[in-house]
Amino acid sequence: MNRTYDLEERAASFSKELITFLKACPKNELTKPLINQCLRSGTSIGANYMEANGAASRKDFGNKIFICKKEGKETMYWLELIGMTIRNDLLKEKCRKLWQEAKELTLIFSKIGASTKNRLKNLDSKN
Repeated sequence: MNRTYDLEERAASFSKELITFLKACPKNELTKPLINQCLRSGTSIGANYMEANGAASRKDFGNKIFICKKEGKETMYWLELIGMTIRNDLLKEKCRKLWQEAKELTLIFSKIGASTKNRLKNLDSKN
């Protein structure tokens, strides 16, 4: 996984790698709903971060960042379940790497969210 430090680019790269991985996953009655949910939550991370960067206010920014964190946690959940259905070792390893990247993104957004919340508190206490 490319360790890029531009967070927009990193989130977009995660989405692209997730799409490629999910396309390669075996499709059956059990996996189709898991794949669909993972696709929705995983690609939502980057979309919400893009929205956060265009936020109208700090509060709006904080709300969008919270959604990024929430979607990251959800993606980790779906990847864990998908990983349980995979028999192919290469796909299983790719799933682990994507889960790790989703975890790292979630931690990054958690930190950004906490910092934003603290800044908003400090601004409120000054007024």
